[in-house]
Amino acid sequence: MCQIFAGQRPERYETVTRRLRLNGQSTSIRLERAFWEILDDIAAREGISTPAFISKLHAEVLELHGEARNFTSLLRCACTIHLGAGRHLQAQAIAAE
Repeated sequence: MCQIFAGQRPERYETVTRRLRLNGQSTSIRLERAFWEILDDIAAREGISTPAFISKLHAEVLELHGEARNFTSLLRCACTIHLGAGRHLQAQAIAAE
Protein backbone atom coordinates (compact mmCIF):
# COMPACT_ATOMS: atom_id res chain seq x y z
CA MET A 1 0.00 0.00 0.00
CA CYS A 2 2.70 2.52 0.88
CA GLN A 3 4.23 2.23 -2.61
CA ILE A 4 1.11 3.94 -3.98
CA PHE A 5 1.80 6.96 -1.80
CA ALA A 6 5.56 6.84 -1.27
CA GLY A 7 6.30 5.95 -4.88
CA GLN A 8 4.88 9.11 -6.41
CA ARG A 9 7.18 11.46 -8.31
CA PRO A 10 8.68 14.15 -6.03
CA GLU A 11 7.73 16.84 -8.59
CA ARG A 12 4.09 16.07 -7.82
CA TYR A 13 4.36 17.28 -4.24
CA GLU A 14 6.93 20.06 -4.61
CA THR A 15 5.51 23.47 -3.80
CA VAL A 16 4.89 26.00 -6.52
CA THR A 17 4.17 29.67 -5.89
CA ARG A 18 1.89 31.58 -8.23
CA ARG A 19 1.22 35.30 -8.12
CA LEU A 20 -2.30 36.58 -8.74
CA ARG A 21 -4.73 39.28 -7.77
CA LEU A 22 -7.45 38.76 -5.17
CA ASN A 23 -9.91 41.61 -4.73
CA GLY A 24 -7.53 43.92 -6.57
CA GLN A 25 -4.53 43.10 -4.38
CA SER A 26 -1.47 41.25 -5.65
CA THR A 27 -0.71 38.14 -3.61
CA SER A 28 1.13 34.84 -3.78
CA ILE A 29 -0.32 31.40 -3.22
CA ARG A 30 1.95 28.46 -2.54
CA LEU A 31 0.56 24.97 -3.15
CA GLU A 32 1.85 21.58 -4.12
CA ARG A 33 2.01 21.03 -7.89
CA ALA A 34 -0.68 18.32 -7.70
CA PHE A 35 -3.16 20.84 -6.25
CA TRP A 36 -2.32 23.40 -8.94
CA GLU A 37 -3.05 20.76 -11.58
CA ILE A 38 -6.46 20.09 -10.03
CA LEU A 39 -7.25 23.81 -9.78
CA ASP A 40 -6.20 24.26 -13.42
CA ASP A 41 -8.61 21.44 -14.33
CA ILE A 42 -11.49 22.94 -12.33
CA ALA A 43 -10.93 26.36 -13.92
CA ALA A 44 -10.78 24.87 -17.42
CA ARG A 45 -14.08 23.07 -16.81
CA GLU A 46 -15.57 26.40 -15.72
CA GLY A 47 -14.21 28.01 -18.89
CA ILE A 48 -12.07 30.56 -17.06
CA SER A 49 -8.42 30.99 -16.14
CA THR A 50 -7.09 29.58 -12.88
CA PRO A 51 -6.46 33.07 -11.41
CA ALA A 52 -10.03 34.09 -12.34
CA PHE A 53 -11.42 30.93 -10.72
CA ILE A 54 -9.42 31.46 -7.52
CA SER A 55 -10.41 35.12 -7.38
CA LYS A 56 -14.09 34.22 -7.84
CA LEU A 57 -13.85 31.55 -5.13
CA HIS A 58 -12.12 34.01 -2.78
CA ALA A 59 -14.88 36.60 -3.34
CA GLU A 60 -17.56 33.97 -2.63
CA VAL A 61 -15.81 32.93 0.59
CA LEU A 62 -15.68 36.57 1.71
CA GLU A 63 -19.38 36.95 0.92
CA LEU A 64 -20.32 33.81 2.84
CA HIS A 65 -17.95 34.06 5.81
CA GLY A 66 -16.67 37.65 5.89
CA GLU A 67 -13.06 36.47 5.79
CA ALA A 68 -10.93 33.81 4.16
CA ARG A 69 -8.89 32.34 6.99
CA ASN A 70 -6.25 29.93 5.72
CA PHE A 71 -7.29 30.28 2.09
CA THR A 72 -4.64 27.84 0.84
CA SER A 73 -6.14 25.12 3.03
CA LEU A 74 -9.56 25.99 1.62
CA LEU A 75 -8.12 25.52 -1.89
CA ARG A 76 -6.72 22.10 -0.98
CA CYS A 77 -10.08 21.06 0.47
CA ALA A 78 -11.84 22.34 -2.67
CA CYS A 79 -9.57 20.04 -4.67
CA THR A 80 -10.54 17.04 -2.54
CA ILE A 81 -14.23 17.92 -2.94
CA HIS A 82 -13.72 18.12 -6.70
CA LEU A 83 -11.99 14.73 -6.76
CA GLY A 84 -14.68 13.18 -4.57
CA ALA A 85 -17.43 14.58 -6.80
CA GLY A 86 -15.69 13.07 -9.80
CA ARG A 87 -15.67 9.64 -8.18
CA HIS A 88 -19.34 10.01 -7.24
CA LEU A 89 -20.27 10.89 -10.84
CA GLN A 90 -18.26 7.93 -12.16
CA ALA A 91 -20.06 5.59 -9.76
CA GLN A 92 -23.44 6.95 -10.92
CA ALA A 93 -22.47 6.43 -14.57
CA ILE A 94 -21.39 2.85 -13.90
CA ALA A 95 -24.60 2.13 -11.99
CA ALA A 96 -26.68 3.51 -14.87
CA GLU A 97 -25.06 1.10 -17.39
